[in-house]
Amino acid sequence: MTRSPRLASYIPVGRVHQGMYRSGSFVASHVAPTRADQHQPNGVDLTLDAVFEQRDPGRIGRDGKEVGDRQAREPETVGGTVDAGTDGEDGDAGTYYLEEGSYVVRYGETISIPEGHVGFVYPRSSLMRNSCMLNTAVWDAGYEGRGEGLLQVHHDVELVDGARIAQLVLAEAEHDGEYDGTYQGENL
Repeated sequence: MTRSPRLASYIPVGRVHQGMYRSGSFVASHVAPTRADQHQPNGVDLTLDAVFEQRDPGRIGRDGKEVGDRQAREPETVGGTVDAGTDGEDGDAGTYYLEEGSYVVRYGETISIPEGHVGFVYPRSSLMRNSCMLNTAVWDAGYEGRGEGLLQVHHDVELVDGARIAQLVLAEAEHDGEYDGTYQGENL
């Protein structure tokens, strides 16, 4: 294979690039607990554990940060057969009825980002197809915890507790040290 002269300076000589993202089975070995239906070819689906509404302002300064107070939304218990990603039966699973607005969601799984990697969380396409978007931050090597994301609801939606809402992927990455910040061990 002949390298493009423009790319030659970016690809280290003698190093074979196997791909940026790791396989779903590799990702699954760094996420717990998981079910078989959460394992994807290139990542692992993360499930909805809790929904919060921001009540008070936060602060991000040069000398630190403070997360504003939040209130947990309580799911309503309903019967039915809407797919929550378990066995197709929600049974007594709670349902969050979310109106247009912004919410903080917590994932149900503990994530451990391994050395030499960085984690990215993307929304499942079902969220986008229902006028919702999920925003997250980069998860650095060494991070461990049950992370959170910002759910933007652009049209009313129902989310069942335990529904698969996001997908975690891992990419190989060089890094300086490992994460040891404020959110290390969050929600454990």
